[in-house]
Amino acid sequence: MTEKIWLKNYPPDIPARLAYEEIPLQEYLTRAAEKSPTKIAIHFLGKELTYQELYESSLKFANYLRKIGIEKGDRVAVMLPNCPQNVISYFGILYAGGIVVQTNPLYTEREIEYQLKDSGAKAIVSLDILYPRIMKVWKETDLENIIITAVKDYLPFPKNMLYPFIQKRDTGFTVSVQHSGSNHLFAEIIKIGELNPVELDFDFTEDVALLQYTGGTTGFPKGVMLTHQNLASNVQMCRAWMTETVPGEEIIMGVLPFFHVYGMTTVLLLTVMNGDRMVLMPKFNAKDTLKTIQKQKPTLFPGAPTLYIGLLNHPELTKFDLSSIKACISGSAPLPVEVQEKFEHITGGKLVEGYGLTESSPVTHANFIWGGKRVKGSIGVPWPDTDAMIFKMGTTEAAEIREVGEIAVKGPQVMKGYWNRPEDTEMTLIDGWLLTGDIGYMDEEGYFYVVDRKKDIIIAGGFNIYPREVEEVLYEHEAVQECVVLGVPDPYRGKTVKAFIVLKDGYKATEEELNKYCRAKLASFKVPRIYEFRSELPKTAVGKILRRTLLDEEKTQVTQ
Repeated sequence: MTEKIWLKNYPPDIPARLAYEEIPLQEYLTRAAEKSPTKIAIHFLGKELTYQELYESSLKFANYLRKIGIEKGDRVAVMLPNCPQNVISYFGILYAGGIVVQTNPLYTEREIEYQLKDSGAKAIVSLDILYPRIMKVWKETDLENIIITAVKDYLPFPKNMLYPFIQKRDTGFTVSVQHSGSNHLFAEIIKIGELNPVELDFDFTEDVALLQYTGGTTGFPKGVMLTHQNLASNVQMCRAWMTETVPGEEIIMGVLPFFHVYGMTTVLLLTVMNGDRMVLMPKFNAKDTLKTIQKQKPTLFPGAPTLYIGLLNHPELTKFDLSSIKACISGSAPLPVEVQEKFEHITGGKLVEGYGLTESSPVTHANFIWGGKRVKGSIGVPWPDTDAMIFKMGTTEAAEIREVGEIAVKGPQVMKGYWNRPEDTEMTLIDGWLLTGDIGYMDEEGYFYVVDRKKDIIIAGGFNIYPREVEEVLYEHEAVQECVVLGVPDPYRGKTVKAFIVLKDGYKATEEELNKYCRAKLASFKVPRIYEFRSELPKTAVGKILRRTLLDEEKTQVTQ
């Protein structure tokens, strides 16, 4: 398996190897502003920023950070939805020599405290409505400065005037923060900030640009150290993969939150590196997204399966024109084949499944969008400069073709390691290979398949059951909108298979009906023994189903 047999499938216009410029990420913004200063970089709810405005705002922010004591290597947390302030903060921190720590604005006080303490962040950029939450954990962290902004700061008139009233209606309160002491107002920084270039030396290979925390869907989140090289190389791989796009002319839909590494790489960084336009939405709402697609006409729409499922199941879907979409790469969770086919039919564009993880910046595999063979049910083949193999379970020995084992990857996008966790780093990075924790196999042509997460395998009555296989069958049922399959305690089999089901609006299905359906398509030991119907499933902000939450619920029921 040391031979990259997948390369024979590459179409002529995708190179197996790329040449990388050894420049820090922020230099791409500098170049975009020099080349196309008046070009629109960001569209946000009617407000637009040019590349020159984005560059100058980021530089002002960088100078202010230096003024309040941020030095090279210091961590600065960004706890914002997708908005212009997020992009400005991101590049401003990099210009200042800092390390970005993306933080989910939906986090509870406990989760905020954990991430701030673990990262040692000296400053945080956040929304005004989150200020009280930060203040409750402030003394337990290393925070020295809080930079506050509001969504209205980058809304056009009259939305900016109406927003405070809407905010009070929705949240029940408003927050007023003064620009003094350790509290700083983002709007004031942009008004008074200086445009002096920050002169710093950068090590492209070694300097960490981003601390991106793992999702914590299966355990404690870990800070993944991603260098300028890791991120820049992955974005350039993405650009090489999208053979029919034209740098500088694409419009990229930014619904995936930037605090998720996939949205950050494929929207924020790809847009700036190419000089494209990003259309940002602060949160996913199916109807608002459909309206925005029709009006702004994005050509690229990176997403997660739950986003596409949400759009496809909206009752007014057929009223909207989605034909501007040329390509979507779905990540963060398995893409059901039914969803892929329906979305392509509706838009006329391409929707392919990709694969990656936070530790690889994140993408390592994808199906070909144009010009190459697509294999349904497969995560595709490794990207340029990326090696991959299957390790026999519990070893670092190469598995045979179609033998199921652990997926391992190697390439310039693979992380430097885990922040302050040398033991975890040693267990995950072995001779340059990143052990993904995902179980899969490779076929004779070099296409890879994910069978399941190593931690998610259900061992029932001595049989190995892969939840993804069962979920794929359930997704084929016309009434099933979403599902997740887990192993729950069973006194006889050790574990038994339980399916959590969300039905489509207007559809009905019984446990007996689903049981009969599954028995016609699965070996009897794989068929769910228990079905639970729900109106929704717990998810992360990016739409990944929280298996751990459901498992915790099951454990609680067992102990009661």
